[in-house]
Amino acid sequence: MKEISVKDIKENVVKLISEDWALLTAKDGDSCNPMTVSWGGIGELWGMDTATVYVRESRYTKGLIDKETHFSLCFFKEESKAALKFCGSKSGRDYDKITETGLTPVYSENAPYFEEAKIILICRKTACQLLDEKSFIDSNIKEKWYSDSDMHYIYFAEIEKVLISE
Repeated sequence: MKEISVKDIKENVVKLISEDWALLTAKDGDSCNPMTVSWGGIGELWGMDTATVYVRESRYTKGLIDKETHFSLCFFKEESKAALKFCGSKSGRDYDKITETGLTPVYSENAPYFEEAKIILICRKTACQLLDEKSFIDSNIKEKWYSDSDMHYIYFAEIEKVLISE
């Protein structure tokens, strides 16, 4: 892995998140739990390079992120799409996603990440905000995405390190 500046990421970050997806990963005791995300952003906030991710209250990973100061966002090549689909459709409460997917966790940074990833963001939480029903100006969003009232929390995080596979 090679460390680069976030400004040197060559890929389209909108496509990376929305189409290619990422694994948001946090520690789970001596192990870790990845969760697939396809909503988020990378940009500038509060004078820092930041990432935002959205995690529903019901997700097992939310409890892990809340306990830790850091998490990782890992982006993969197309051949890992099946692993990302599994991590997005199964709960860490019921499955050991590492065993099930065959991904190789690495624990050398402040947050676990995966050896197979092509781009890794090591992120330090800076803020968290509930996106509740009162947040929506466009009522169609609530109806379309939150009919079950399982709302998202927005996590804001400073990107402390970017690693890429060589």
